[in-house]
Amino acid sequence: MANANVRVRFCPSPTGNPHVGLVRTALFNWAFARHHGGTFVFRIEDTDAARDSEESYQQLLDSLRWLGLTWDEGPDEVGGPHAPYRQSQRMDIYRDVAEKLLAGGYAYHCFCTAVELEARRDAARLAGKPSGYDGTCRNLSDERIERYRAEGRESIVRFKMPDEPVTFTDLVRGELTFTPDNVPDYGIVRANGAPLYTLVNPVDDALMEITHVLRGEDLLSSTPRQIALYKALIELGVAKEIPSFGHLPYVMGEGNKKLSKRDPQASLNLYRERGFLPEGLQNYLSLLGWSYSADQDIFTLAQMVEKFDIADVNANPARFDLKKAESINADHIRLLDVKAFAAACEPWLRAPHAPWAPEDFDRAAWEAIAPHAQTRVTVLSDITANVDFLFLKEPVFDQPSWDKAMKGEPAALLTSARAALEAADWSDPESLKNAVLAAGEQHGLKLGKAQAPVRVAVTGRTVGLPLFESMEILGKERTLARIDATLAKLAA
Repeated sequence: MANANVRVRFCPSPTGNPHVGLVRTALFNWAFARHHGGTFVFRIEDTDAARDSEESYQQLLDSLRWLGLTWDEGPDEVGGPHAPYRQSQRMDIYRDVAEKLLAGGYAYHCFCTAVELEARRDAARLAGKPSGYDGTCRNLSDERIERYRAEGRESIVRFKMPDEPVTFTDLVRGELTFTPDNVPDYGIVRANGAPLYTLVNPVDDALMEITHVLRGEDLLSSTPRQIALYKALIELGVAKEIPSFGHLPYVMGEGNKKLSKRDPQASLNLYRERGFLPEGLQNYLSLLGWSYSADQDIFTLAQMVEKFDIADVNANPARFDLKKAESINADHIRLLDVKAFAAACEPWLRAPHAPWAPEDFDRAAWEAIAPHAQTRVTVLSDITANVDFLFLKEPVFDQPSWDKAMKGEPAALLTSARAALEAADWSDPESLKNAVLAAGEQHGLKLGKAQAPVRVAVTGRTVGLPLFESMEILGKERTLARIDATLAKLAA
């Protein structure tokens, strides 16, 4: 049911190339917002100056636009009532909230050194107790605080977790409860005054009035901490309500391991460079934890929006299957209007992908062969090798194809085929087929065996686009010249 009050956010850090698991999270948030007629907020979490980069930031913007996941509020020229949408530009806000939490008794200064913390954690582990922060600095006297400061000790700011269980209903996983011993007090501001993710993320969600937080399962353990912080922010008048949380399943790679940024299959750029359609990749990523129906895997983004319900997301890990992704992309390529397909392939028909000179590209030939090529490619980059015979002055012979096709007496067959083709009707692929068939019959060969050496002579490969349509488009003069060149090669 439509609910214009729904507000979700996608808030990546600009580090490295966009990750397909991250993009899946963006897609689910976007579909949820569009399904409810709500608002999709795009926010950049760029408070880690050592790791964040402007290049990665621009890649994030470009990737969302390429996928068609337009945002209603966010960075760049979009803006919105809660600007700025880059955390690096909101530091004064976080400092103000941290001061309010300290003044209200919801947070405190912690002077424990790294050595002291590690020693206490080791002791807790040896005793079989939880090894989280033990609350040493929770109730320091003013005198102790002054003494620590006089000693030159630095302090971080910790949030004071309540001494009671935190229970919430996850939109994907149902009711969950975290006990106090598993959720100790945690840091929200570094010793140098820089706010941590644990503070800035929920503060931004509160101020931007986010109603639903849909994010990866890896962040589930931080949810009870954020809920406790939300309650404090509500009491301080910073937040209005606690959002609903839904934690999306892991995306698994090879060996049933979580797909990491270092996994070659993880980079969104890889799929763009190979020529996945945005529609194909959207479709496949949506199936990582959700399904359109039991008997339909191919659907449009509009169909997904119409049907998407976070309650239908499966809590079990989703495995990234490259072959299935390619298959779905191939189906979307088939769905394109042939003119749209031809236009989409254009980048792979030019340098640096194309091995032919720009002046050798024949647009009329490309447009003629495009309908035949559309049914044969899985990703758009496949097109280069499929049509190179049309634009290269000579075909590039694939040695395994040559060895397979040029068995027996290929020269005799090619000589007969050339003679038959000389007299064929070159405006009719069926006439060309009959010519090769007749040549094969002269040598006791069926069409499949007869056309193999002809195909290699003309295209360089044993597998490719429909042979006789390809020969028609290549033309009589060039086709016969290639057969002649092959006969010369065989005679050498």
